[in-house]
Amino acid sequence: MMSMTFGVSTSVTLLFDFWEVHGPAGMVLSVAVVLLLSVFYELLKVWRMHLGCRPHMPKPPSYSPTPPVHADSCTTLNSPSESSLTPIEAHPSDPNTRSSLLLHAVQALLHMLQVTLAYMLMLCVMSYNTWIFLGVIVGSCLGFFISFPLLGQS
Repeated sequence: MMSMTFGVSTSVTLLFDFWEVHGPAGMVLSVAVVLLLSVFYELLKVWRMHLGCRPHMPKPPSYSPTPPVHADSCTTLNSPSESSLTPIEAHPSDPNTRSSLLLHAVQALLHMLQVTLAYMLMLCVMSYNTWIFLGVIVGSCLGFFISFPLLGQS
């Protein structure tokens, strides 16, 4: 039976049976892979917010009153669970256009990739290996540090 407490062993099985780590060199490589996956998760999260917040098509002038736009629709959220549950509102555009459907399909695929990656990282942490846990945390911090300034440049 697997131990349910954190340990510092250099022997662990991650995600799949073929990803068995035996020894310090394998652990360093596995921590590096998990760290890069965490950085990619943070970059993906910011990219999805960037796609959801930027104007895609110019809106033709209308003479009818426009509905109020929520001020917090393009702000960053505090936790990954909030960002996966809170809908990202895009600027209003004609729903029948091909580009808006394509954008929506791209956002749906990116969301599926983000959720899959988040669950894989969660399962890595649930190996209860301290080194893997630190790799996920450091990768998440590094990804946030790299990607967050990119939001202000759009």
